[in-house]
Amino acid sequence: MDGKKDFTLHPVNYPGPKLRAFLEKIHAEGMHYIVINDPGIGVNKSYGTYQRGLANDVFIKYEGKPFLAQVWPGAVHFPDFLNPKTVEWWGDEIRRFHELAPIDGLWIDMNEVSNFCNGLCTIPKGRICPNGTGPGWICCLDCKNVTKTKWDDPPYKINASGIQAPIGYKTIATSATHYNGVREYDAHSLYGFSETIATHKGLQAIEGKRPFILTRATFVGSGHYAAHWTGDNKGTWEDLKYSISTVLNFGIFGVPMVGSDICGFYPAAPPLEELCNRWIQVGAFYPFSRDHANYYSPRQELYQWKSVTKSSRNALGMRYKLLPYLYTLNYEAHKTGAPIVRPLFFTFPNIPELYELSTQFLVGSNVMVSPVLEKAKTKVSALFPPGTWYSLFDMTQVIVTKEPHYRSLDAPLHVVNVHLYQNTILPMQRGGMLTKEARMTPFTIVVAFPLGASEGVAKGNLFLDDDELPEMKLGNGKSTYMDFHATTSNGTVKIWSEVQESKYALDKGWYIEKVTVLGLNGIGGAFDILVDGSKVEDTSKLEFETEEHKFIDKLEDGGHKKSMMLDIKGLELPIGKNFAMSWKMGI
Repeated sequence: MDGKKDFTLHPVNYPGPKLRAFLEKIHAEGMHYIVINDPGIGVNKSYGTYQRGLANDVFIKYEGKPFLAQVWPGAVHFPDFLNPKTVEWWGDEIRRFHELAPIDGLWIDMNEVSNFCNGLCTIPKGRICPNGTGPGWICCLDCKNVTKTKWDDPPYKINASGIQAPIGYKTIATSATHYNGVREYDAHSLYGFSETIATHKGLQAIEGKRPFILTRATFVGSGHYAAHWTGDNKGTWEDLKYSISTVLNFGIFGVPMVGSDICGFYPAAPPLEELCNRWIQVGAFYPFSRDHANYYSPRQELYQWKSVTKSSRNALGMRYKLLPYLYTLNYEAHKTGAPIVRPLFFTFPNIPELYELSTQFLVGSNVMVSPVLEKAKTKVSALFPPGTWYSLFDMTQVIVTKEPHYRSLDAPLHVVNVHLYQNTILPMQRGGMLTKEARMTPFTIVVAFPLGASEGVAKGNLFLDDDELPEMKLGNGKSTYMDFHATTSNGTVKIWSEVQESKYALDKGWYIEKVTVLGLNGIGGAFDILVDGSKVEDTSKLEFETEEHKFIDKLEDGGHKKSMMLDIKGLELPIGKNFAMSWKMGI
């Protein structure tokens, strides 16, 4: 930004032509560019956004005049997003900026709203505010507290900021007024939400694409429009642990696309290396996954340390293989409101031991992450609900339990334990450096039966679409949905799919190259594949590989049931066509 003013470019550091050339390059590679934006509009007579805002009367008022506050640019006014004219003006400012720099989304910060000053303020005479020295968050306006109204000093006191501060502390005075005379006292919690809706409308109007918005302030309904990060956390083991319960809570609040700043926004004290190793192992499975720190922090990009680079490739590599599963969970969230990341009790509601568990979590219903959350630990004690659990990084490794049990798992510095539950069919791809690249790779479906089951079922699903359409839905000619089913019964295994709206996936040329079956015996014979009802006669390219399952500990019944992982490779099953395969199990 030029002088920290919204919708501007610094003429030296980010000249328009160079930035546009850079964006053209990354867009060609399939990458995206998101910039930060704050609601405070700098009071500056030469600043077009401010001038157009004044002309359209879009700012929150105090006794008829725009309310004055201070944020990063210095003195600012705050747009009143409850005013329809403000929504139009904001959308026009986004459009103007997009012509200057064709960004792919907006990261809207400081929108609780955050104010560096308190009360009623004026711009000081005879001194520059801020003067460019010291931290920018020290109030330098001339201010006086407002306590004369019941809105600013209500009889019911809240413990604001943990210091029993006045209700309008470091925000807009609560007696200020919005559109139609609505007081800030009544509208405060809606500020970030109303800005999110206006931002969504403005971005979508530009190119008709699905907007990407990341917002700090949320309200009920924010998850319909935006992703959320959990604010300014610390680079501490405590905050790493706390991030899990925060992300789980926001999923329950209806904000499914959520994550915390990986490695921490404020570093407690360097070195961060071990903490960063463990944090990326958690953060790779946040729905919204971002390493972020404040301007004054020591460098903490994941490539700063060789050990963290290794952990990141491991954990993020798995994330990118799981993109079809994660994207299908986004579709489920959009349709039903179900969180993407969930507490264990969502899948196992009848196990009271799970109700307070927030050191592990589920991605969807069936993928369990059990991370290390403490310093200098190379083992983790994980609670396993009853059933069969397969390690996602080595699917030959299995844990079986009849009752909820804690298990001690090896977790060297680069290892995060992730397990897949029985009765699941999990769609995966090969992964890649970019989501665009990963999305075009062939698919694997992993079919997880209960270990050694003579009778069993498994199911899963897959949603694919043009991921920039405004809405995730079927019926537009640019999406495909598949249900996967599997059964084992009387020594016969069957796996099949049911497709809705096949055209989009067929046009993209996606196909399944491998089916991995967990927990059964190998193929004994009578192997058949049908595609859209027609038998595939030539199966000469197919390869069948088996590897016996390894047990992390003894089964509770004292014995080991002999079962194995079966890979069926060399398949070319089109995503978008119904397939069915079956075989008799052998020994």
